[in-house]
Amino acid sequence: MEYILIFGFISTLLLIIKTDATRVHGVRGIDINQEAGFDENYVVTWGQDHVLKLNQGKEVQLSMDYSSGSGFESKSHYGSGYFQMRIKVFGNNSAGVVTAFYLTSKGDTQDEVDFEFLGNIEGKPITLQTNVYTEGRGNREQRFSLWFDPTTDFHTYGILWNPYHIVFYVDNVPIRVFNNNTINGMSYPSKPMQVVSSLWNGENWATDGGKTKINWAYAPFKAHFQGFSDSGCHVDDLSNNSNSCGSSMYWWNTMKYKLLSVYEQKVYKDVREKYMNYDYCSDQARSLIFPNECRYN
Repeated sequence: MEYILIFGFISTLLLIIKTDATRVHGVRGIDINQEAGFDENYVVTWGQDHVLKLNQGKEVQLSMDYSSGSGFESKSHYGSGYFQMRIKVFGNNSAGVVTAFYLTSKGDTQDEVDFEFLGNIEGKPITLQTNVYTEGRGNREQRFSLWFDPTTDFHTYGILWNPYHIVFYVDNVPIRVFNNNTINGMSYPSKPMQVVSSLWNGENWATDGGKTKINWAYAPFKAHFQGFSDSGCHVDDLSNNSNSCGSSMYWWNTMKYKLLSVYEQKVYKDVREKYMNYDYCSDQARSLIFPNECRYN
């Protein structure tokens, strides 16, 4: 019965994506043969000897062992955009290992939008965690068990960031929306941000709340990334002037992208009902006071 339900859900996703293909430009996916090479828009930031460029720079492998993890970031800062990365994560006893793809302004009061894959012991599913930071405050986690195995093949993860909302996409399916409600006194990511990917040691919290540690016998842990083209509004990080990045001259800021389409709303509801397994807005043990932004998201 479980396989029938999953097959039915995936069939619905395919139909919705095909029917609603004009809603998100990213539904075309990432064609690795048409993508920019890594060095054009990105730079390795740490663990240089743990980074391997493949397929003429169209693919990058990050690795982590006991000595170091690794990471890279975009050369540019952005004030809005639609950011995608194709990722395949490590799949054999990866408990405590975190594979990340996110936007960040860095610093103690950073704005940040996160995808984090939380590793697990063999036979247990990897969790996809999303989070949003504003002015250095996060703790807005929502976690999902995906409808596929992210360790066996590449899948596309996207972040739409515009003046209206932030939308998290998995294979062009919206799984989370964080609305801009600054008009109601809520904070919203607005600082210039870079695109960052990394593979790092999160054993103090990532698996079973930190109870399950990394088994270094399975190192090196490896994650693969594709999709290094540039699709955002560039901002001079020194001037911090990102006002022009809200202009409708950018396709992701047009009225078409102010709300999810009818089809996206349906699949969004379905995926959250079936696959979301944690929402900070529902964690009464953690928050004695209901977070204000939860009423709007």
